[in-house]
Parts: sequence; structure tokens; C-alpha cells
Amino acid sequence: MNYSIGEVAKKLNFKIHTLRYYDREGLIPSVERTANGTRVFKESDIELLKFIQCLKNSGMAIKDIKNFIEWSSEGDSTLQQRYDLFQKQKIAVEKQIEELQEALNVIEHKSNYYKAALDAGTEDAQGKKKIGTSVLD
Repeated sequence: MNYSIGEVAKKLNFKIHTLRYYDREGLIPSVERTANGTRVFKESDIELLKFIQCLKNSGMAIKDIKNFIEWSSEGDSTLQQRYDLFQKQKIAVEKQIEELQEALNVIEHKSNYYKAALDAGTEDAQGKKKIGTSVLD
């Protein structure tokens, strides 16, 4: 099945501008065009765009995504580059997860603190300290 740029934008919740940018940057090398230049997307293009969005959500830079796509088209000679790229991104995502887990721990602690204060009807029962003495108090 073929899709217009508007249909793809709606289906994937992308902006049309973003799809045009990705095409100009060479991130969707298999996207076809009609005789009058209108982009025509196939299911494989949609799957690639979902993959690109996943990489973007992980914090991967457009230039790295473009390198990956170019390397993929070059075949087995670039397996090491692709592996290295994903190993680097894996480390970056793991660091993000650690940082987010730390933030979640603080938020959970504060949420529990304020829930207990609400239940008691006052913060005084929580051993309230001056602001700045401890984030976790």
C-alpha cells in the first residue's frame, strides 16, 4: 500500500515538515516520487520512520542516524561501525535511565512525604527542615 506524506504524518504523528526534512537529509532513501514530484511512502518507509523515531527518542543525533542508514546500504563492510554506534547509544541510554531513576526516587520520596503530611494535616509531623538542608527530607 502507498501513502501520501499527509497520511504518513497523521499515521505516525509526525509533522509534514519533519518528513520533508528527513527525506532531504537522506534518512528515507527508498521513498519514491511521482512524475510531478509528490512523495509516495511504502510500508517499508513507515517502518523505517518508526525506527528513526525510536533512535531520536533515545537521543541519537540525526547525523548518526544518517550514518547508520548509509552504512546499512553499504553492506557487511560496515558491520563494525554500526555495532559501535549502537554500543555507544546503549551506554548513553543506560546513563539516561540511571539519571531518570534517581529523579524518580526523589519524586517518590517527596510524594510520600507530602502524602503523609496531607494525612496528618500538617508538615510539622514530618520533621520539616529548612529548605536546602536536604532534598530528601
